[in-house]
Amino acid sequence: MILNHLSVVNYKNIAQAELDFSDKVNCFIGRNGQGKTNLLDAIYFLSLCKSATTSQDALNILHGQDMMALQGRYTCEDGTLEDIHCGLKRGQKKILRRGQKNYKRLAEHIGLIPLVMVSPSDQMLITGGSELRRKFLDMVISQCEPAYLESLIRYNKAVLQRNAMLKMEQEPDLEVMALWEEEMAREGEFIFSRRRAHVEQFVPIFQHYYNQISLQREQVELQYVSHCQRGPLLEVIQRDRFKDRAVGYSLHGVHKDELEMSLSGYPIRREGSQGQNKTFLIALKLAQFDFLHRIGSKTAPLLLLDDIFDKLDADRVEQIVHLVGGDNFGQIFITDTNRDHLDSILSHSQGDYRLFHVEEGVIRP
Repeated sequence: MILNHLSVVNYKNIAQAELDFSDKVNCFIGRNGQGKTNLLDAIYFLSLCKSATTSQDALNILHGQDMMALQGRYTCEDGTLEDIHCGLKRGQKKILRRGQKNYKRLAEHIGLIPLVMVSPSDQMLITGGSELRRKFLDMVISQCEPAYLESLIRYNKAVLQRNAMLKMEQEPDLEVMALWEEEMAREGEFIFSRRRAHVEQFVPIFQHYYNQISLQREQVELQYVSHCQRGPLLEVIQRDRFKDRAVGYSLHGVHKDELEMSLSGYPIRREGSQGQNKTFLIALKLAQFDFLHRIGSKTAPLLLLDDIFDKLDADRVEQIVHLVGGDNFGQIFITDTNRDHLDSILSHSQGDYRLFHVEEGVIRP
């Protein structure tokens, strides 16, 4: 998938931009806080129907304006063209359009334009709660399997309904609660099977990239842990109804799954240096790219690299430069404050490239 042209109106600090891109490497140079990340976020929004940095859509609208609009023109690997438009007015729902037709459900769009983004906020995958690691798994699998995303939506609805009943002052209707529990179990077992299969395929790819970047200095592992491993999920859910009623929410289910991350046999959140953590995260995202490309849609995802070289030693930077400058990746968008890093990548690139300067929300070639 290639993003040929991007139109931006009132997105964060970017009032207006019309940009034509290289089909290989696109570099954005500028000081911190000028809008480089916001530009990548606009590309992210068109793929995944949301911002990578905020869950509130209205916060993406430029201050003092009442609407924002994004439009991307893409070329698929088979040569067909795609025109995606997203518009949002304050106080209203966002509208996403493919060609001349509005989507009825945004979930229908996920996976059409596969994308992987590496950014400083990825650190939360290591230091944050298990919800973020589940979201990482869900994002990868949803871009590969529309049925997975639909199952996840149904499961989350069932959890919300069961939790509402658990919070009721009067005793809930157990027959109705049982229906929601059966829905949780049915969808949860499917979600568990897909997460487990994904992790089994994903781990060797991830370890390959980590070893390449680190020159095999450390050993890393991912371990998937789920309540489904304790037995039939319906029994696990219903076993602790009394405890769930006491706390007011569902204590068991795939919404509590964990992806344990370890370095040389120990949790990386306790043992990893800043450079090791950064290497771990970059390897995760490059493996995500590889997985989506080879196992998912068979379309090369867009790769967004936001300020990835900070806190890495020279050897690891060199290995990343060799990786992203080679032929294994498709279209790449890179931001950095350091022109030397970008020049190094471009010297290894085998294709066309374009450089852009970003200052106070204005992007110029």
